Amino acid sequence: MRIARPRLARRALLAAPLLLPAAARAQAWQPSRPLRLIVPFAPGGSTDVGGRILAERMSETIGQSVVVENRTGAGGAVGIEAAARSAPDGHTLLVATNGAFTLAPHLGLMRAVDVRRELVMASKLFTTDVILVVNPALPVGSIAEFLAYARARPGQLSFGTSGVGTGTHIFTELFMAEAGIRMVHVPYRGSGQAMADIVSGTIQVMLDQPASALPQVRQGRLRALATSGPRRIAVLPDLPTFAEAGLPGATAQSWGGIALPAGSPPAAVARISEAVREAVSHRPTAERMAAAGLDAVASTPAEMEAFVAAEFERWGRVIRERNIRVEG
Repeated sequence: MRIARPRLARRALLAAPLLLPAAARAQAWQPSRPLRLIVPFAPGGSTDVGGRILAERMSETIGQSVVVENRTGAGGAVGIEAAARSAPDGHTLLVATNGAFTLAPHLGLMRAVDVRRELVMASKLFTTDVILVVNPALPVGSIAEFLAYARARPGQLSFGTSGVGTGTHIFTELFMAEAGIRMVHVPYRGSGQAMADIVSGTIQVMLDQPASALPQVRQGRLRALATSGPRRIAVLPDLPTFAEAGLPGATAQSWGGIALPAGSPPAAVARISEAVREAVSHRPTAERMAAAGLDAVASTPAEMEAFVAAEFERWGRVIRERNIRVEG
């Protein structure tokens, strides 16, 4: 005898997949070949360091190796365009940065890619302050001494950044506006190249991420004067913040996240997001990031999209109010 299945039971069976936890649903997609993680800057900076630490852990957990590919140039635009133009199949990832997603669009940069339409966010990866560092030949030993020295010499000091329109560039522009100083901008293709020049004395000043600045500070090749975040950082507890130095308006943090080409399968985005959250909750991985001055943190895709939207509005307002412009 055929027994009719109750209607409520049929509905429960149909709805069962929807009741699974997000982690279980994410497991429905798995990569079929090695993943490519595009870092749009040269090796050595925070974006690269954070991406490589993540890639190593994900290679252990996601079932495929994750290969880091540095695609540099045009303030990150070259690598970002390469990611956006890749097949939306879940196998190409991008280490997205605040410079590309919340600064460059307001400055007329990143014209080849509409990052908010052509890329989708999977998760936040890290936040980090920037450190004001100077060549030790500069006769200043504190942020107060530096400000006095720079104010007395408008246009005589040069500062390096990882590219026109990047976070380090705009943070320095904001810092100069708040401090009432003027320096000459020297853009590079990545913070690693800029770091080599400040150590040699070719340029004198940088606001850079801890990942690339800390090793030089620890070896005495650079002098650290202050940090940009809302509180002092654990790896340099004796350094004051900009706010403590009387420049609260210069407070800023960089961030990195993971993005995929628009049109990537939602299940792939969810699986990558889960993999990032697993990585940053893995204590050895988080400790490696902390040692590089990175605060490991993850989010859901929706949380990251909302965060990027808020950052976009905030920095657009700063750029307009400060009349910050980019040449070349």
